[in-house]
Amino acid sequence: MAPPNADGPVRLSPRAAARRTAALINVLAGDPTPAAVREVLLAHGEDESLTITADDVEPLRRAAHKLRPIFDAADLETATGVLNHLLARHTQRLRLTAHGGTAWHVHLDRDDDGPIGEWFLASACLAIAVLIWDRQELPGGVCAATGCDQVFLAVGSGPDQRYCSRRCATRERVATHRARVSAARRLSR
Repeated sequence: MAPPNADGPVRLSPRAAARRTAALINVLAGDPTPAAVREVLLAHGEDESLTITADDVEPLRRAAHKLRPIFDAADLETATGVLNHLLARHTQRLRLTAHGGTAWHVHLDRDDDGPIGEWFLASACLAIAVLIWDRQELPGGVCAATGCDQVFLAVGSGPDQRYCSRRCATRERVATHRARVSAARRLSR
């Protein structure tokens, strides 16, 4: 079965935009090349014609730095406080747009050709706000695995997510198991 919009313009859901936000925050935490940032954006639905220059990376990094405390927040009130501050300081009026062959969607940035850092910050705030509104929960968190500081989007049901990936969760369980076995051996001597 074809997706409902298979012959029409590309659509990006708030959840997909929030996933893009987490991926960008993670890649921008390092010192990425413009190509690495572009790769993340393409993987999350942006058009192939997108160009990212060295001059684009720093405004995107600043935006990511402002968004990260939402994922670092220990509770929903703290996360929404950060989000509301960002919405008040860095967004414009809500508007509908269908630029570049996309389906109609909302924007909170100045215009369709505005600065990329402004676009990222505004679209991320909008996506995260919709997720919080919908779920009434933190949108995600920071991986609890030792040595990993990746943010993740928590969108599933079930127990609270603590790790950015199965790989980190498994590595942490194995390390905990090995520490217990080692401690037990030391005690039995």
